[in-house]
Amino acid sequence: MSVFDDLRNGQSYDIRNEDYQREVHGEIDRCDHICWEISQTDPADKDKLVALENELMGGQMKDGTFFTPPMNIDCASNVHVGKNVYANHHLTMMSLGTITIEDGVMMGPGVGLFTVNHEPKNIRVVKTGEITLKKNAWLGARVSVLPGVTIGENAIIGTGAVVTKDIPANSIAVGSPAKVIKTIE
Repeated sequence: MSVFDDLRNGQSYDIRNEDYQREVHGEIDRCDHICWEISQTDPADKDKLVALENELMGGQMKDGTFFTPPMNIDCASNVHVGKNVYANHHLTMMSLGTITIEDGVMMGPGVGLFTVNHEPKNIRVVKTGEITLKKNAWLGARVSVLPGVTIGENAIIGTGAVVTKDIPANSIAVGSPAKVIKTIE
């Protein structure tokens, strides 16, 4: 088993562990470099941007899916993206714990998806929680989603919300921490 598999299965890891350093930091270095290349590419050169995003995301940027540069994605090999997904500029994904983004999801500028946290009694130990964004969810500008959260199908998350727990399908949630204020009929 790899460090990535262990983390997906809920195991904590000391960031000083040699296997962690080799596997995780190898992927982070790969992603950092490609994200840097994307940010240095002329926005008018859509073909080059799509090619670089596909290199980063393992060929998943198709069927209407596009992320507007710049972006920071640290473990793109742990991100699974559906069709017709759009992310505006300054998307941040700390995806060590895996992120699944289903078809039709829309994300405003500055959205952050954070699957990693640290043990409070030993900040050198990381733990993860998978994030899932269900079909047609819509995250407003500067929304932050914390480890282990699922945002339901057709849910809308208001600008600046901090999502700390699951949001049901067909709901509108706002605030910090995000709270459901309305159900969409």
